[in-house]
Amino acid sequence: MNTTELTGKYDFIPESYLLDFRGRVTIPMIGNYMMHAASNHATKRGFGFSDMTERNTAWVLSRMAIEISRYPVMSEPVTLYTWVDEVGRIFTCRCFELVDATGAPVAYARSIWAAIDLLTRRPVPLDIEGLSGYIADRPCPIEKPGKIGVIETETEGVPYQVKYSDLDVNGHFNSIKYIEHLLDLFDLDLFREKEVRRFEIVYLSEGRYGMPLTLHKMETGPDRFTMAICHEGKAICRATALFSY
Repeated sequence: MNTTELTGKYDFIPESYLLDFRGRVTIPMIGNYMMHAASNHATKRGFGFSDMTERNTAWVLSRMAIEISRYPVMSEPVTLYTWVDEVGRIFTCRCFELVDATGAPVAYARSIWAAIDLLTRRPVPLDIEGLSGYIADRPCPIEKPGKIGVIETETEGVPYQVKYSDLDVNGHFNSIKYIEHLLDLFDLDLFREKEVRRFEIVYLSEGRYGMPLTLHKMETGPDRFTMAICHEGKAICRATALFSY
């Protein structure tokens, strides 16, 4: 198969109820677009939700980095492309490109996934031979997600408890909900003045219903922030956000 055949293509039109107070698509909404595209792309290749469940396994998002040059607005058609970039023994890398109606890129993302056993919740080896046949030779011009420093020991956390609306189909803290709660740590005036140009997150463990959490944020450079969500003093995720005009 060529790169075009190996790449999934999914069209979206942002509706008013999906936008923020500025009338723009949010990072969590783009994240939901990405989850939709990834799920459908995997399903068509025999590695979707139902296929994995039959093997008593499930895909979990381990890391993600997204860079956004422009946020789409209401009723603006956008197209999301996704493809497998790399396959290893435990992790696989999936990339995304979001383009506007003219074909101009407005965002890129890289994501790292692992397959876990549904009973033990431990990673299981990937079918490297099977998955490698779906690797596309297509560039994704942003850096891979990297290591994120510890800041939770230096900051006072905001308390939060995992609720019904935070849960995914597996009954765990939805990966996009982590992002929503972290972005809620910022004052609204910051979003009036600047945009998040790069957001990066690493998922360390799963949150569950009723789990008491603390949310942490620290400015670690000019317009750069590091964040964490913790349970009993231990991070279940860490993230960074870079703002600019």
